[in-house]
Amino acid sequence: MNVSSYLTQRLQHLAPPLTRDLVIERDLKVRMRDGAVLLADRWAPRSGGDGLPTALVRVPYGRTGMIASQTARPLAERGFQVLVQSTRGTFGSDGPFDPMRCEREDGLDTMDWVVKQPWFGDSMVLVGMSYLGAVQWAVADAVPHQVKAMIPAMSESAFTLEFLREDGFSLEIPFVWGVQMACQERRFASLRQMLEEKKVQRAMRALPLNQADVAALGHHSGFIQDVLAHDADDPFWAPADHRHRVADITVPMSLVGGWYDMFLPGQLRDYRVLQDAGSATARLTVGPWAHMSFLAISESVTREALEFGLAYARDQRPPERAPVRLFVMGEDKWHDFPSWPPPGYEPQRFHLQPGGALSTEAPADSSPDGYRYDPADPTPTAGGVRLSPTAKEGPVDNAAIEARPDVLTYTTPVLDGDVEVVGEVSAEIFFRSSLSYADVFVRLCDVDADGRSTNVCDGLVSLTDADHTTRATVQLWPTAYRFKRGHRIRVQVSSGAFPRYNRNPGTGEPRATATTLRAADQQVFHDPRHPSAVILPIRHLTPAAGAVTASRRGAVPPRPGTRHGAARRG
Repeated sequence: MNVSSYLTQRLQHLAPPLTRDLVIERDLKVRMRDGAVLLADRWAPRSGGDGLPTALVRVPYGRTGMIASQTARPLAERGFQVLVQSTRGTFGSDGPFDPMRCEREDGLDTMDWVVKQPWFGDSMVLVGMSYLGAVQWAVADAVPHQVKAMIPAMSESAFTLEFLREDGFSLEIPFVWGVQMACQERRFASLRQMLEEKKVQRAMRALPLNQADVAALGHHSGFIQDVLAHDADDPFWAPADHRHRVADITVPMSLVGGWYDMFLPGQLRDYRVLQDAGSATARLTVGPWAHMSFLAISESVTREALEFGLAYARDQRPPERAPVRLFVMGEDKWHDFPSWPPPGYEPQRFHLQPGGALSTEAPADSSPDGYRYDPADPTPTAGGVRLSPTAKEGPVDNAAIEARPDVLTYTTPVLDGDVEVVGEVSAEIFFRSSLSYADVFVRLCDVDADGRSTNVCDGLVSLTDADHTTRATVQLWPTAYRFKRGHRIRVQVSSGAFPRYNRNPGTGEPRATATTLRAADQQVFHDPRHPSAVILPIRHLTPAAGAVTASRRGAVPPRPGTRHGAARRG
């Protein structure tokens, strides 16, 4: 009995396979245009595998383990033959590994090789999540006609560039990934990564930051040094930026994303480009997942490959469904929509008010609230968008964060009716610092009837003229969330979320070489001339009137020992 097959069927909630008797051809040599040889494994049914649709999976993380059990096996048992290829510079493929910068040429060369093989039939589907999705975006506008569908999950066409914004550098994701890639071919790599996580977290506090990789690895990482040296707009990253290709994609695509995934904003941008270009065969699914929710995502990817990809590979149409399927958190149900963003959700400003209040009413005259931000003791990350083997992703209790003196909170009265937020979320915060250089971090939270505050989405922007009163425009992660009757909506304002975002030293020094940390006194304004607000795309549910007014039962009091609902004034 094949235990792995039965376990995968159970974990992914799959129907029984057509066969469990597979054959694996290992270390097939695929030659690239420059002479480099990339290795691949072919999975196929022992009987009748030749000629089946081919699922191509290009991966930098090795061809065994979870990739084999959760992707290759279930697809090869249910109608595909599967080619799993190690990308350049990884697990036996000629290298070096130069992340994202060689995937277009290598991907096109690999597909040209596949269609010439004697076992190939007449159709191919590209499948995979994260980096395995990025390699699909790299070639999507130029695939051979045999490619019938693509399923890029938890990925986008400008892979990693969201993290490298000059006005909001995400430190943890590229740093942790760079350390992982530098160590992944050592023995017991996954176990070592878990055991050495505290060392990696400490390394991100290194000054200057261009020595952090040495603190974590004992040597420099070329990728981490590139990340520190080149912002997102630097021409250096042009080979990793495929945004200009998206409108020309004609292959049917099924995009799978997660509300707490690091690539979500770019993925939704890509879907909207496809949608606006008139792609009738593109569809979008977004679940309540974070990036490391591997089993939940692999289940969704496998289902899309079998339902969507295999249908197109057989020149059939997949079962009818709405173009956009979203999991509405808070309600915890799936809903279908005709487009992204969905119609029927109107932007509404929730204004920061004195005394830690949040309301749709315009703010009255008031003094600004204040706090002191010290990069030597940076405001920490709690849940949300993370990439760490030990840190909790997604929604978490925010009590500890909101109790800090460097975090302001603004909260509505108890809701009289459900309020549904679906779409793009942003904030406009009128802000001033004692220093020219400062960050503004904004987080949207749901406060339940017991006073527990749970994060929904957030975002950060870096300012370079913060010593003047400035309107900081913060783009939060998109979301689909229902704030239930009896709950409250809360907004946090602070100056960081470390190590997700690099701590702002306050000096304006280059992030790679900064060595001085300066504390700053920050002010947040909320008055008629400075109407700070979070802008939510909302739909009021019954009762429509008074949905953000106080309930007759009154506001839920904060729990002892926390500062929920009250901004500190300075």
